[in-house]
Amino acid sequence: METLNLLLQGFSVALTMEHLMFALIGAMLGTLIGALPGLGPANGVAILIPLAFSLGLSAEASLIMLTSVYAGAMYGGRISSILLNIPGDEPAMMTCLDGHPMALKGKAAEALAISAIASFIGSLLAMVGLVILAPWLATFALKFGPAEYFALYTLAFATLGGITGKNQFKTLVAACLGLMIATIGVDISTGNQRYTYDILELYEGIDFIIAIVGLFAISELLLFIEQHAGEGLKKVGLNKLKLTMADIVQVLPTSLRGSVLGFISGVLPGAGASLGSFVSYTLEKRLIGARGRFGEGDPRGIAAPEAGNNAAANGALVPMLTLGVPGSGTTAVLLAMLVSLNIQPGPMLFVQNADLVWGVIAALFIGNLILLLLNIPMVGVFVKLLSIPPKYLMPVVTLIASVGIYALTSSALDLYFMIGFGLMGYVLRKLHIPLVPIILGMLLGPEMEKSLRHALTISDGDWGILWSSSISIGIWAVVMAGLLLPYVLGPLLRRRMASAKAQADAITD
Repeated sequence: METLNLLLQGFSVALTMEHLMFALIGAMLGTLIGALPGLGPANGVAILIPLAFSLGLSAEASLIMLTSVYAGAMYGGRISSILLNIPGDEPAMMTCLDGHPMALKGKAAEALAISAIASFIGSLLAMVGLVILAPWLATFALKFGPAEYFALYTLAFATLGGITGKNQFKTLVAACLGLMIATIGVDISTGNQRYTYDILELYEGIDFIIAIVGLFAISELLLFIEQHAGEGLKKVGLNKLKLTMADIVQVLPTSLRGSVLGFISGVLPGAGASLGSFVSYTLEKRLIGARGRFGEGDPRGIAAPEAGNNAAANGALVPMLTLGVPGSGTTAVLLAMLVSLNIQPGPMLFVQNADLVWGVIAALFIGNLILLLLNIPMVGVFVKLLSIPPKYLMPVVTLIASVGIYALTSSALDLYFMIGFGLMGYVLRKLHIPLVPIILGMLLGPEMEKSLRHALTISDGDWGILWSSSISIGIWAVVMAGLLLPYVLGPLLRRRMASAKAQADAITD
């Protein structure tokens, strides 16, 4: 009953005209960003963070807009998957398998509508799970001491590559790089300068918002310039929508099953939306068996991955809000936004900032309804975006990010830092080293160091305190599993996902 009362209070925050407007703006921008191949939700949120700061938005308005962008980008990724057979981001890859064949049969509008409905169901059920699970997990986390938190931060790095990660070693290298960058500045414990080289601007460290925009937005522009993207992409035409109630009823059980699997994948650190999408599609294909037409345009082959990846996206908010540990790349970027607002995610968030967190949760309910209402009647508007040549879109995106950074800091040096991070991001992406662990290292590094120092101070330098409680032992066991499972299950899952992608490409050929 207490949780319900808190949620109702959250709706009183989210239903103000200002917050509804920002939810609508975020949903529209997110759908547009998600529809563009290659950008994805993490890039979309990273690009818009400086804009939120430069506009002077309140913490509630900023988070409502950015979480709506996150949800909208997960919806939008299906548009290019179905019409172009090019997933907007990795979780949307499985939608290509049946979405594009359905579009080739002249049912593109039906495919887009089914994916919107499945996405709504997945997001809605995941939000219900978030409301039920998050307060309980936050209460449990109140038992954590500095040793448990150090183990938890280690878990975040150990599982960030996920089971489907291509190279766990490169993920750990990126995390170490982020931790190294986090040490720049004045040590708050001793007052000593670390790697500042007498540059005044470095005394407070490097702002991770600048790093995020450089690593994501600028590096994306550099890759675009290298690849010389063409004058838009050839897509399948959009027919008049002829969706019947029988079509919706057919995909409803599939959407429910995919939502449950997706939510579980999202809550598990490092699993993420990609695994949620893949597992949901695979299970549905096995359940339906020969009765289905999977790979040939079966609507259930669209509903399963879309419900799975949207449920996983919302499920990833659970560890981020309750433990301060992001469950996905995009929630790592959202975590940076919270920290920038001097709001520390974790169990005390539900006590100290109850109006904020429950307002954001309520806004996600509203945002998903807005997305459903937008994505069915207005999908033609979003589709036209795919006809705009990327050479016009990418510079505009970069300009928005640069102006936002300068408005935020009023420092030309920060623009140079942003460009430097962009160049670093470009090189790392060419080497196939992931960028999200760098951001996570910069975000969690200071708190991780503080927890370690606090634990060793309590124990008078005895390192055994780090595994002295049953909670910390349990977390360390999961850490070991997170490091070993990618080598055990990863190759099998990657082969199956690669096979699915090859099947989707063969359909187009």
